[in-house]
Amino acid sequence: MPQKTTQAPEDDLLSRALVDKPKEGNNVPEWTVSDLSRQLKRMVEDGFGHVRVRGEIGECKLHSSGHLYLSLKDEGAVLAAVCWKGQVAKLGLKPATGMDVVCTGKLTTYAGQSKYQMNVESMALAGVGALLKMLEERRVKLAAEGLFDEARKKKLPFLPRVIGVVTSPTGAVIRDILHRLEERFPRPVLVWPVPVQGEGAAEKIAAAIRGFNALAEDGETPRPDVLIVARGGGSLEDLMPFNEEVVVRAVAESRIPVISAVGHETDTTLVDYAADLRAPTPTAAAEKAVPVRAELMESLGAAGLRLHSAMRRMVVTRKESVALLSRALGDPMRALRPLMQRLDERADRLAVAWGGYHRRLQGRVAEAGGRLRHPRDVVRLAAQKLEALAQRMNALARERVMVAEKKLDRLSAMLEALSPRAVLGRGYGLVYDSAGRVVTSITAMKRGETVRIDLHDGSRKARVED
Repeated sequence: MPQKTTQAPEDDLLSRALVDKPKEGNNVPEWTVSDLSRQLKRMVEDGFGHVRVRGEIGECKLHSSGHLYLSLKDEGAVLAAVCWKGQVAKLGLKPATGMDVVCTGKLTTYAGQSKYQMNVESMALAGVGALLKMLEERRVKLAAEGLFDEARKKKLPFLPRVIGVVTSPTGAVIRDILHRLEERFPRPVLVWPVPVQGEGAAEKIAAAIRGFNALAEDGETPRPDVLIVARGGGSLEDLMPFNEEVVVRAVAESRIPVISAVGHETDTTLVDYAADLRAPTPTAAAEKAVPVRAELMESLGAAGLRLHSAMRRMVVTRKESVALLSRALGDPMRALRPLMQRLDERADRLAVAWGGYHRRLQGRVAEAGGRLRHPRDVVRLAAQKLEALAQRMNALARERVMVAEKKLDRLSAMLEALSPRAVLGRGYGLVYDSAGRVVTSITAMKRGETVRIDLHDGSRKARVED
C-alpha cells in the first residue's frame, strides 16, 4: 500500500502544472525533460518506498552483465522489474517465465524509456502450491538423470567405525543424535557444522558432504563410514536448502553411504530421494546408523549357549551311533584275522617269487657277460689295425715322393737343355738393349746405343757404331 507523505512546494507546483489547463496569458512554469523526469522519480520513490508485489513472471532475461530483467503481470497490468547482479545470487531461487512470485524491493523510474519499474531485492514463490510445483518439476528432472535409482543406493555398514554428521552445531538435532548413539552403541562422531537454512546454506551443506568424501581413509582425520545429513522440523521454505540441486547431487555422488534425516516424519525433501536411506527424524537416523550394543551382547550370549548345547547334543548322538554300530558289527578282529592270515601267505609267496626272478636276472647277465670282449682286447686290436694302416700310408707316401722326384729331375734336364744360356758354352752370345730386352734383329739396334753382350763366362757392354 502506498504511504501517505507531505508534498514539497515544488511537488505541489508540479501537480498544479500537470492538472491545471494552461490559459492564455498564464505564467505556467516551463520544465526541461530531465528536470521533469527527476521530479517524477522522486515522487515515485518517496511515495512508495519498499513494496511487496505478487505477480506472474512474464519476460525473464539474464543479461550478460549479470543483471536480471523481468516483468510481473496479472490479468490487468504489467510491471517492469530489474534485479541487479549483486542481488541475483541472493534470490534463493532461479526465476523462470510462468512462476507465481512475491517480489520485495523499491519502485523507481527509468527516464530512458519514460517508464516506472521495480528494483527487486528479494523474491519468493507465492504460496505453497507454486513451491510444490517447482519442487515436483525438479524432482522429475533429477529422477530422469538417474539420481534416485535404487541401483545407486549403497548398503550401510553394520557397525561403522566413524560417523559423520552434517548439521547445525547448535540446537537439539546434534544433541539428539549424540545422545541416541551413546545409548545404543557409542561410536566416534565427526560433526561438520553448517547453516541449515537461509542464504548460502545449500552450498555449505554440499561442500560439507564433499569434504567428508575427500578425507583419506588412513589420514590423520579418519573418513566416516556413514554420513547423517540432518536438521529439525520447519516450514517448506525452511527446508528449501535440502531441495536444492547442489545438495541433491552431492548426496547422490557421495561414495560414503548417506542417511537423510530432514524435518519431521511427514516432511519430504529431494535429499530423501537421493540418500541411501531415509530416516523420519534425526534420532531415528542415529538408530539406523548403529545396532544396540546390549542387544548384540545378549544375542552373542544366547548364540554361544545354543552352540554349546548343540555341540553337546551332537557328541551324545555320535556316541550313541557308534555304540549301536559296534554292537551290530561285533568283534572287528573276527573279520580281520582271515585277512591277516591271507596277507602273510601272500607275503611268503612274494618272497619266493622275488628270489627266483632275481636268480634268472643274474643268469641272463652272466650269459651276456660271457659274449662280451674285455675292453683292453678291443683297444689292443684297434691299435694294431691303426698301426698297420699308418705303415701302409707311410709306404705309399714315400713311393709317391720318389716318383715325383724322378719326374722333377726329368723336367729340370729338359728345361736346362732348352735354356738359351745352355748354348753360350758353344760360342754363342746374347745381346740385350739398354732397356734389358733381348735383341733378335739388327734393325732393333740404333747407332750410338749401348748394349750388353752376355757370354758363357761373363758380360760386356758395347756401343753400336754402324
